[in-house]
Amino acid sequence: MGVEADRLVPLVNDGLGNSAYLLDVGDGRALAVDAPRDLRALRAAARRRGLTVAWAAETHLHADFLSGAVQLAATDGATILASAAGRRGFPHRGLADGDEIDLGGLTLQAWSTPGHTDEHLSYLLRDGSTPVGVFTGGSLIVGSVARTDLLGDDRTVELAHAQYASLHRLAGLPDPTAVWPTHGSGSFCSAPPGTARTTTIGAEKSANPLLRAPDVDTFTERLLASLGSYPAYFRWLAELNRRGPAVVTSRPALAERSVDEVRRLLAEGAVLVDVRPVADVARGHVPGTLAIPLREQFATWLGWLVAPEQPVVVVRNPDQPMEDILWPALTVGIERFAGELGGGMAAWVADGGPVSRTPLVRPHEVGPAVLDIRQAAEYASGHLPGAAHLELGELAGAPELAPTGPAVLMCGHGERAMTAATLLERAGRTDLAVLVGGPQDWAAATGRLLEEGK
Repeated sequence: MGVEADRLVPLVNDGLGNSAYLLDVGDGRALAVDAPRDLRALRAAARRRGLTVAWAAETHLHADFLSGAVQLAATDGATILASAAGRRGFPHRGLADGDEIDLGGLTLQAWSTPGHTDEHLSYLLRDGSTPVGVFTGGSLIVGSVARTDLLGDDRTVELAHAQYASLHRLAGLPDPTAVWPTHGSGSFCSAPPGTARTTTIGAEKSANPLLRAPDVDTFTERLLASLGSYPAYFRWLAELNRRGPAVVTSRPALAERSVDEVRRLLAEGAVLVDVRPVADVARGHVPGTLAIPLREQFATWLGWLVAPEQPVVVVRNPDQPMEDILWPALTVGIERFAGELGGGMAAWVADGGPVSRTPLVRPHEVGPAVLDIRQAAEYASGHLPGAAHLELGELAGAPELAPTGPAVLMCGHGERAMTAATLLERAGRTDLAVLVGGPQDWAAATGRLLEEGK
């Protein structure tokens, strides 16, 4: 039937590292799987094909983004399909293992695949009796499986054992069966790097090192060794998804605030988030700013570094669309926007406001004191000789852990390093610079080799 080529639309969010799916069932209706709260891409895909979303299926209680299923139910009349064991606090069709949904010529069957979460479901899509593909959520993913430590250290091994059993249940499907995971490269749910977003059962049986583990203990050891840190918002988004995110009833917008209003809001505890490019922030920013340059990974770092209860005031350039700030923020549970600095930095400067500047350095200008704030796996894969290491997420919680004295902050390109610089400036540091580029740029400029390992 050519589902993947003709009727299934993967909707990849490269910033969060996830995929949602829109399946055209052939009669003007569609199934959405693991749709995020930011529904812009899904709605555009449905519009292009003249589709109405009739079902919104959830594989699990997501910890890395707020679901759009409740929104689809409210605005499109979609029926929400989800595990009955998830005890969701909103109307939905609760499914148990083996339950089937008639999609009008296609059949969707719920498979219980616990491990990533307790109530995790995969959804097998059949054409008659023939398996076509399986939506695996955070169970089997390309080259790996999703992490099992999000429910606490005391559950991690137990859930890893459940994940092993789920993985091998899925591996019993015919080799040509397509695998459509939610988590992929860039996700903090332990997906490995790579460009592939979908796979097949046969390909994973041949190449997935976790699926090839000889026994459950080896599987568990390999999986747990691969787990890195994850954003702070993972600790509360699953419960928000259980209760159901609030329906967004109007187009998100930022109210313009005068310089005096911004000063008052900051004095009352708001955080000023500067989303402009690195070079603009370097030339001048409001003292106390938290710089999170607007890019694909913006939502991850906003949700990691800003508490959900803290009011946010935005500084942006006129060419940075408001919706590209607000929808990603809403998707990770950041909702308390107090407005934006009207007129941007130009208005602040014109009003005589103080300005902080952060020097940028090129690879050949880097001195001996370097603080690398990338993730541990990135640092281990290649870093400047002698560079200190502290992940950006750790730095946010304990800036006093950063080495003292003048230092160049670096990441892969410069955006996270600028965020780190403003975090340390908020803690009183004035002796920092940011590297434009990353370790490969430094190696190319200096002709020196990178070090590997921790």
